[in-house]
Amino acid sequence: MKRLLAIATAFTMTAVMLAGCGSSTNDSTNTSAASEPAAQESVQPEAAESSAAETGEAADAQTDSDKVYQIGICQLLQHDALDAATLGFKEALTDKLGEDKVKFDEQNASGDSATCATIINQFVSADVDLILANATASLQAAAAGTGTIPILGTSITDYATALEIDDWTGTTGKNISGTSDLAPLKEQAAMLNELFPDAKTIGLLYCSAEANSVYQADTIQEYLEGYGYTCKTFTFADSNDIASVTTNATGECDVIYVPTDNTAASNTEVINNVCLPAGVPVIAGEEGICKGCGVATLSISYYDIGYKAGEMAVDILVNGADITTMPVEFAPNVTKEYNETICKELNITVPEDYVAIKAE
Repeated sequence: MKRLLAIATAFTMTAVMLAGCGSSTNDSTNTSAASEPAAQESVQPEAAESSAAETGEAADAQTDSDKVYQIGICQLLQHDALDAATLGFKEALTDKLGEDKVKFDEQNASGDSATCATIINQFVSADVDLILANATASLQAAAAGTGTIPILGTSITDYATALEIDDWTGTTGKNISGTSDLAPLKEQAAMLNELFPDAKTIGLLYCSAEANSVYQADTIQEYLEGYGYTCKTFTFADSNDIASVTTNATGECDVIYVPTDNTAASNTEVINNVCLPAGVPVIAGEEGICKGCGVATLSISYYDIGYKAGEMAVDILVNGADITTMPVEFAPNVTKEYNETICKELNITVPEDYVAIKAE
């Protein structure tokens, strides 16, 4: 009996152990099943990070779409050509971005290069998104004031001269680009010859303080001498001696040439009050000067070069264009224009392909 009881007991314990093993197997299965949600949860942070990144990108896109660009404009002085360039620049930006996406801080230096530097320093302190430098002195002040904020010039005759770049390739390699108002000097010399083939002496009248005026005068002199003219240079340091210098020029010359000179452009009435009574015609480098004291010009549109600079600004601000490699742009078109009033007074008849400058 005892032996049978021991066998029965052993059998019972074995059954219990087997049952226990079965229970352990089920627990293992349940644990494995329970671990799947945990594994899924371990993936969720990555999904959360991805979702957060997408949310961040959306937020950045939203931020970009809400961006109001701050633009500083430094214009050397007020006259028709520079005013037109500034207007074209502003209208290009508002056309492309919308009036509510751009804010202009427009300041005029009243012809003083030191004031240009002060204005530029204000823009740098305000951390504007981009600077428009209208005229050479403004560009030079901007170049000296910041090496990081994008600078676009306009109404600049020659960037290499203005920035003292010797190996000019068409780009500055700096935080500077823009548009040029370089007149077609060779064609202007041809126009002067077309209108005044019998003239002997041509006076080159400009401000000696404006590097780009010096450049233009030196360049066109070669073309004029190629037609057999004798050229004489008459320079003024500022507006105070324009009348006396112009008087000297009319006494020695048959025709006077005035390049795209800012000081001359602001004092066309003074020049006209000397040249017109003396009967000496003026060929002008651009429309604004011609309107005030000239008989004819082969002129670019300052509005057009300003507008082009505005398009370049949009490319920089919105598309991330690299300003250091952006080529300087030039006016797409030129027009033969004449001042009907002065031509009549001097009894000058122009060819039919000249367009009368519109009176304001």
